Amino acid sequence: MTNLKSSSQQGISASRAALVASLAMIVVVFASQLPAQTLTVLHNFTGGHDGATPLAGLSMDASGALYGTAEKGGAGNGTVFKLAHVNGGWIFTPLYAFGGGSDGADPVARVVFGPQNILYGTTEYGGTSGYCEGPVPGCGTVFALRPFPTTCRSSSCPWLETVVRRFSDGGDFPQSEVVFDSAGNLYGSAYDGGALNPGGGNGCWPDCGVIYKLTPSNGSWTESVIYLFTGYQYGDDGANPIGGLTFDSAGNLYGTASTYGNCGFGIAFQLTPNGANWNEHRITDFCGAGYGGALPAASMIKDASGNLYGTTMGNYAGYGTQHGSVYEMTYSNGNWTVDNLYTFPQYGGGPAGQLLMDGAGNLYGTTVTGGINPNGTCSADGCGLIFKLTPSNGSWTYSILYEFTGGSDGAAPYSNLLMDSSGNFYGTASAGGASGDGVVFQFTP
Repeated sequence: MTNLKSSSQQGISASRAALVASLAMIVVVFASQLPAQTLTVLHNFTGGHDGATPLAGLSMDASGALYGTAEKGGAGNGTVFKLAHVNGGWIFTPLYAFGGGSDGADPVARVVFGPQNILYGTTEYGGTSGYCEGPVPGCGTVFALRPFPTTCRSSSCPWLETVVRRFSDGGDFPQSEVVFDSAGNLYGSAYDGGALNPGGGNGCWPDCGVIYKLTPSNGSWTESVIYLFTGYQYGDDGANPIGGLTFDSAGNLYGTASTYGNCGFGIAFQLTPNGANWNEHRITDFCGAGYGGALPAASMIKDASGNLYGTTMGNYAGYGTQHGSVYEMTYSNGNWTVDNLYTFPQYGGGPAGQLLMDGAGNLYGTTVTGGINPNGTCSADGCGLIFKLTPSNGSWTYSILYEFTGGSDGAAPYSNLLMDSSGNFYGTASAGGASGDGVVFQFTP
């Protein structure tokens, strides 16, 4: 089957590149910025061997070192990098540069640690298998990275890459991070693929996307598709998952599809294991401002009570013109209740990254646009911001912690936030910085 990149995916991918340059002009009013914030740039991407355009956020190891991806740069197809805190400073090390061939190209999701402290991630393109239309041959990959087994005497030591999966018709263009279960099986989503018959009442053109599982066995991996989306028509189960998956204690998986469903703006779903199969339950349809938001693009998080929290980006002018949001899903007596905690004032450009919850139950995140644009380098909707939602007596108070300027501090953060034991936040901004290729930042509220 010939597998072409869908027009809806092209719109989402194009919006990432064009977001800082052009969005619809609107007037927005934000809460007052809190005092005494400090944002420090830990690394300015140059577009060279270090990478460019970090769309994903970061992961942290036990020593406090940071790991991330940049979509471009390196050999032209993106990089994986490490930032280590040494003697009061930070040392940046490129770990791997994608060649754009069988090893993959364009990582847009963060890397995560799996069994034996091996780094795992995905590339949206490359791999050379399948018949996908993209900037380089291939439908995307799942990869693993580990240090060289022998001592490296160089100041910059690349890591060894192993391709775990090269996608074809069983799933195309993975944009999400991966997640592991307790047995070491790997799960993720692919934006397209599934090989449904195109053009039918329940089919997508080219395909609707899948949830996949990779099972390790004797040094190799066996892939199975545990759910295939069918949501080209309204009323179906959604299509085009961008975000990753979240486990609960019972082994159920939770995630989102970014489009279609009853309202056309995506769904949230639950997958329940049933022997060798998985049963899907659609928890909610995203129906625009005030009704859950539109275009969910990030993995959800779970609190100690089992409640789930997530974000939607909203749609840009020409793609539905909807606001982004933060939502909560609560399970009780066999039913899910979905509450909209906050709706962002700008169309599109809402949160694209996973939320962070601290010990007090406060939520933190970033938005791609919003805030200020003092240098005139961002869209009319602002250069992006860091926000906080504080729970109090059944409601939530929204505060802006930091507004990116589009200058040396960066712009357009798609990133999740990490917090260290001292309360500092870490993330990436996809544009701006000294070379205009994005930054890694530390923010101290």
